[in-house]
Amino acid sequence: MTCGGPSRRFCRSKTGLLALLVMLDAAALPAMAQQPDGGDDKGFLGGLGEIFGGKPERPGAYASPSAVDLLPKGDEVGAPGARPLRHFEPIALPNRPGLLEAPTIDLPGLPAYAPPAVGPTQNLMRRRETLSLRATLSEGGPEIPNGLIWRLFSAVPSIDGSSSLVASSESPRPDFEVSPGTYILHVGFGRAGIVERIDFTGLKTQQTVILDAGGLKLNAVVGDEGKPPAGRLTFDVYADGEDDDSEHKLVASDVPPEKVVRLNAGSYQIVSHYGTANAVVRADIRVEAGKLTEATLTQRAALLTMKLVRDHGGEAIADTAWTITTASGDLIRQSVGAFPTMVLAEGDYVIVAKNNNKVYQRPFTVTAGHDTDVEVLISDLASTEDDLSGSGD
Repeated sequence: MTCGGPSRRFCRSKTGLLALLVMLDAAALPAMAQQPDGGDDKGFLGGLGEIFGGKPERPGAYASPSAVDLLPKGDEVGAPGARPLRHFEPIALPNRPGLLEAPTIDLPGLPAYAPPAVGPTQNLMRRRETLSLRATLSEGGPEIPNGLIWRLFSAVPSIDGSSSLVASSESPRPDFEVSPGTYILHVGFGRAGIVERIDFTGLKTQQTVILDAGGLKLNAVVGDEGKPPAGRLTFDVYADGEDDDSEHKLVASDVPPEKVVRLNAGSYQIVSHYGTANAVVRADIRVEAGKLTEATLTQRAALLTMKLVRDHGGEAIADTAWTITTASGDLIRQSVGAFPTMVLAEGDYVIVAKNNNKVYQRPFTVTAGHDTDVEVLISDLASTEDDLSGSGD
């Protein structure tokens, strides 16, 4: 807008009025700043803070320069005074020591550097030596061709005290590639076995282990020359104790007839079972190293079949319970069925059959090697307490 001519006076008066308004607004600024609640006017930049997404500025305390003297000092109200900044001199670092020079070594006739290695080193080319093992049953005997189990343990026990297995083999002539040291060797051959300590120097070593073992083959006859059914005949082998009072240790159980049992040389007790009742025979046998020992035991027993019939040779009555006792009343065996079969040692017995709440019994005798049927007739009715007491008339 331009002022010229007659309107110049109006423009001058308008300019003076505008200057007066600016002065009044400047005088009002201190009063607005000292409002108790801080006022609602946040200023131009304060309003932009919310528009730009920032946090609004909070009103703060204001004091004119003339009011500074009215504020209490810190020590008067218990507040610690501000400590002046302290200046510390820099710490001088120690000087770096000089580098040590390597001493010179005068070795006449030797090159300054070793020649470069060509090809594998000597350790890689060196053949690893082995510990070769063999086994015989007796000293000077032939090598055992099969049936061996080799286990090599470290002589140094582990943390839990057990021995650590280093190597094992089922070969008749194993070759173990192991480090030099002391080992514990266990060789198993059936029920036979031996434990030895081996000190391996790392050089090729061949060692023969003598098991000091033999074989045992068992069989039995019934009566004079009778042959029992193989399925009803078994043997138990016990090793003799260290003294007479110690118990025998079971070495092998339920051994069938004609089977070779490999055992360490020594004395054993053989227990022959014919059936599962009371036909038991014992014998003491010695096994020699490098030899097969054969033993035949004699069973004094017989195989019997029980039947409850109405007449001799009649049909067996089913659902019958049987009890076999000795003549003195010792219980031997109990069974249920129409045709129970059992093996009993020779001697005198009492057979009791119970069927349909009735009890039948009869005595009988077992002869060794004489297998037979034992018939109990319904006429063999056992006497009861009611029969013995009578009617009372």
